[in-house]
Amino acid sequence: MPARLTLDEQPVYSIGAVERMVGIPAATIRNWEDRYGLIAPERSAGGHRLYSRAQVEQLRFLKRELARGLQPADAHRVLAEGMEPGEPMPDERPAGSRPLILVADRNSFAAELAELYLRKQGFEVVRAHDALEAERASAEHRPDLAVVEIMISGGTGVELCRRLKEQGLPSCLAISALRVQEDAIAAGADAFLEKPLEPLRFTSTVNDLLGRSALLQDAADRP
Repeated sequence: MPARLTLDEQPVYSIGAVERMVGIPAATIRNWEDRYGLIAPERSAGGHRLYSRAQVEQLRFLKRELARGLQPADAHRVLAEGMEPGEPMPDERPAGSRPLILVADRNSFAAELAELYLRKQGFEVVRAHDALEAERASAEHRPDLAVVEIMISGGTGVELCRRLKEQGLPSCLAISALRVQEDAIAAGADAFLEKPLEPLRFTSTVNDLLGRSALLQDAADRP
């Protein structure tokens, strides 16, 4: 049986984000956890399920096995026997689509670096350096996802995540050098990453939340 993963492993996804990413209802994911005990996320002090990237890939593996005709018990048995999850689910976004990402970070250098990573992967990017500017940008540009630094505007990033989600933002990735994943997830963030951001992990997490391929090559390595 795969080893339990700790909160130190990144990224951390909420069950709502996993439901959208994998295409399996949250109720089914919880039922599988109770019945088979194979994919058991960490729990925050507040009781929120916190899933790792490896667990997301395991759920994708189960979905593919079910599509091949296996019953859930058999699919879990195959996973428990040590078979590696296969290739990520294909990108289902329309060809030529360029998702828009809002980067909300008080640190202009960090925001520029995040924008560089994202643009190398083909995303459009709009930046904001305080919470008010971020809300205005979200209302004006309707981004597909926001990357919110928790310490923006004196540490109001958690509340910013909450407001943006309430206003209809599809996905929110909270980032911070502080270990505040529980607060971020409780506020409605779909995933959390600790800073400093590692480029491939960062862009892969963004792609996960947008429903694109989970594992990406760096743009410089592409033909």
